[in-house]
Amino acid sequence: MSLHERPDAAPVGEAIPHESAALHVTGHALYTDDLGVRLQNLLHAWPVGSPHAHARVTGLDTQGAHAVPGVVRVLTAADVPGVNDAGVKGDEPLFPTVAMYHGHPVAWVLADSEDAARLGAAAVQVSYEPLPSVITVREAIAQDAFQGAQSTLSRGDVTVGFEQAAHVFTGEFDIGGQEHFYLETNAALAHVDEAGQVFIQSSTQHPTETQEITAHVLGLPSSFVTVQCLRMGGGFGGKEMQPHGYAAVAALGATLTGRPVRLRLNRTLDMTQTGKRHPFHAAWKAGFDADGRFTALEVTLTSDGGWSLDLSEPVMARALCHLDNAYFIPHVHARGRIARTNKTSQTAFRGFGGPQGMLVTEDILGRVAPLLGLDAHELRARNFYQPGEATPYGQPVRHAERMHDLWAQLLARSDFQARRAQVEAFNAAHPHRKRGLSVTPVKFGISFNFTAYNQAGALVHVYKDGSVLINHGGTEMGQGLHTKMMQVAATALGVPLSSVRLAPTRTDKVPNTSATAASSGADLNGGAVKDACDQIRANLAAVAAGTLGVHPDDVRFEAGRVFPIGHPDRSLDWKTLVHDAYHLRTQLWAAGFYRTPGLHWDRVAMQGEPFKYFSYGASVTEVEVDGFTGAYRVRRADLLHDVGDSLSPLIDLGQVEGGYVQGLGWLTLEELRWDESDGPNRGRLQTQSASTYKLPSFSELPEQFNVGLLERATESGVVYGSKAVGEPPLMLAISAREALREACAAFGPPGRSTLLNSPATPEAVYWALHEARTARREEVPGD
Repeated sequence: MSLHERPDAAPVGEAIPHESAALHVTGHALYTDDLGVRLQNLLHAWPVGSPHAHARVTGLDTQGAHAVPGVVRVLTAADVPGVNDAGVKGDEPLFPTVAMYHGHPVAWVLADSEDAARLGAAAVQVSYEPLPSVITVREAIAQDAFQGAQSTLSRGDVTVGFEQAAHVFTGEFDIGGQEHFYLETNAALAHVDEAGQVFIQSSTQHPTETQEITAHVLGLPSSFVTVQCLRMGGGFGGKEMQPHGYAAVAALGATLTGRPVRLRLNRTLDMTQTGKRHPFHAAWKAGFDADGRFTALEVTLTSDGGWSLDLSEPVMARALCHLDNAYFIPHVHARGRIARTNKTSQTAFRGFGGPQGMLVTEDILGRVAPLLGLDAHELRARNFYQPGEATPYGQPVRHAERMHDLWAQLLARSDFQARRAQVEAFNAAHPHRKRGLSVTPVKFGISFNFTAYNQAGALVHVYKDGSVLINHGGTEMGQGLHTKMMQVAATALGVPLSSVRLAPTRTDKVPNTSATAASSGADLNGGAVKDACDQIRANLAAVAAGTLGVHPDDVRFEAGRVFPIGHPDRSLDWKTLVHDAYHLRTQLWAAGFYRTPGLHWDRVAMQGEPFKYFSYGASVTEVEVDGFTGAYRVRRADLLHDVGDSLSPLIDLGQVEGGYVQGLGWLTLEELRWDESDGPNRGRLQTQSASTYKLPSFSELPEQFNVGLLERATESGVVYGSKAVGEPPLMLAISAREALREACAAFGPPGRSTLLNSPATPEAVYWALHEARTARREEVPGD
């Protein structure tokens, strides 16, 4: 059986709840911060943060901290036995001599209680020499303040493309960032055993990299450090790189004091110290022929990388690779660069640059459609990839026809055409309220940009009583990966799901793992789990074949029974077979491995086939806007998304719903603001709590929310025919932003381009509709 084929009546494909759902809702699920109470003599860590966005540390006096009752130690650069760096680029000193953003920790205080540690941190005397700071992307552009590699993606000749164009447009666009706001903030718990081995519980999406960073800070081999991730209360990419330094601080403290150390950021610390989704600035020029089809696109993307590189280079690469979204653009020249600013180091966030790249092109289409005399949905459809066409980076767009089919299905399901007429009628009858209706597509590439990360391992044990324990390299952050892996194991072994248990992710069980990111967790780890199970099943088939008198290839495993093909009446019980196999000295455990085949990528030339496949989707959103305030509500959303043959439909539906709502927050509500003044708080994050940072809640959910998974969508070459689901649905929310544009435009005359800031907060929406209304008054005086 090939990787994508699944047997009948298999546990994969069943709509079952998340494996920890009951624990989550009853409060019994344990997280990293819950584990510290079990350790005696626990110490707590608290940072000494810089009050400047950019300043040289000229003095550090810790005596005041030691005078605070309960303070045990203050950690500084002098205490680091290995490398004083918490990044992978060598540009993130764990204890810096130059503070690079407001709140940057320059030392950490360890104490018997969190309160004592906090008071001790306040008592540390630090002297600074303030330095000039760069806060915004536009400041960085003006000062030529860039970092890392500058990438160029090119196809054809844009000069020729613009000569062929009947219409040429230019513009600029600023895209806001986004705070991860996971329910569980960053946390680490470290202790050292009698042999000097360091054990760390960490809320991390990348346990192997947390292990490696901690080891080089401590000056130890990786084999002396074990990292476990029990589960996370959300990650969204924010815990792919950022947890390493916190784990290293906890481990350093435990090593120096001989006591376990707990480091847990409160919400304000987490928001002020950790990276966000990259804000982007785009300057573009686009050409279209007389029929509204792209002839050329020239773009310069500038991301706000913050104070260090982190993952900014691959984020930019993915942004460039997703500029095209679902559209064929014959001539492309796109340049990407990373601004260095004195802010938190921006990092991975669900979509990893893809949403920013897509949004640039969707914004262009939304702006120019009325200037071309076309409805926006028609302009989009005219530019869809056709079978046989390739992306600007050279990858054939496999299943391009799927986007056309999905689009047609969604328009029919959502009753799009009839509702357009209803919206027009409503707008004509209501001068101070307008509705907008929009549909947008998604084409998202699945795999890591960095080819080496496209591998995974797993360890599967079958015990003598027939029970199964699996361990894989992926981490669980609420997305249901563990649930899917249990379904994969049960299917591959032919046992009931109740026979399978999953152990926490640990670096001493499955080594050298990739981050659980890039929506690849189920693809990679599912392939590895299935490989391990297939090895075990082959061993058991040989034993069963001898008992049943058939060839091993003719043995079938199903629902805990083992029988010759076509003869379930002659079945053996799974537990009996396992018992017999053990006594015949049969190996009942296996290490599985999977590497994504067929990938190749030249990251300098920006050419190749970096993705295993594309996930497709589309969404229709209807909004209503108040003309006096800019306030709006989402009346209805219809989503249709391609997840292949779903491994776990209930999990996947939740991921599509959650991705859309999180995207809705990024595009319409969540606004990060830093102090850009020249005052003493320059560079300070002003939106550092839930009281100042607006998150989507139940009241922002669409009043009518219809979500469907594309049927008959098997993806060959992927575990049980499934497709990734984590990141692609976030981009479905672009239709909400475009619907807001349509509503704002309805306040003005037709045939006019409507500009809309991102995020499209009620304030931004008000100014957009105000511009439209002003244009109408100028066109029809006295209206």
